[in-house]
Amino acid sequence: MSLRIVHYNDPVLRAKGSKVTTFDAALTNLALEMIDAMHAAAGIGLAAQQIGRPWQLCVADLRESEAEFKWKLDGATPPLDLFMPMIIVNPHVTIKPGTPETIYEEGCLSFPKIRGDVARRDDIMVKFQDERGVPHVLECDGLLARCMQHEVDHLNGVLFIERMDKKTRAAVDDAVKALAKETKSAAKKS
Repeated sequence: MSLRIVHYNDPVLRAKGSKVTTFDAALTNLALEMIDAMHAAAGIGLAAQQIGRPWQLCVADLRESEAEFKWKLDGATPPLDLFMPMIIVNPHVTIKPGTPETIYEEGCLSFPKIRGDVARRDDIMVKFQDERGVPHVLECDGLLARCMQHEVDHLNGVLFIERMDKKTRAAVDDAVKALAKETKSAAKKS
């Protein structure tokens, strides 16, 4: 069964995710379904809120990305194919001191066809657990750092449009309002 990705202005997108405490087959299966939904929508990340579940769970896969970025997973630099797609549970992001902000255009699967520049820090560390509850540390920069911050924002009920400066947000505001109206209309029909 394919998961439905919820769109803005569904209330679950504003919900702070509950900490995951049970690491079982159901969690793994849900994460694998999320990966399938993310791939089907041609995305690089997907948070549990985006499929209607306010949990501290997200997935990411940047293997097809042409962007350059560096990473260390648990102190090593394994090939991307060995650890992606990633299942990220209960993540905590730390910005490396002195890291400058970079501006990059972002999109979001919950905001189809809406894109805008967002400033984020470019060098981070993410402490998280995998689907089995095993702790990991990911150090990364570039698009992988941006993806992690975007997804962790979702887990905390923060949307990328809130990270846009006023001018960028104004440029997409009509499209965001139209999407909110469409989402409200679809909810009444279901």
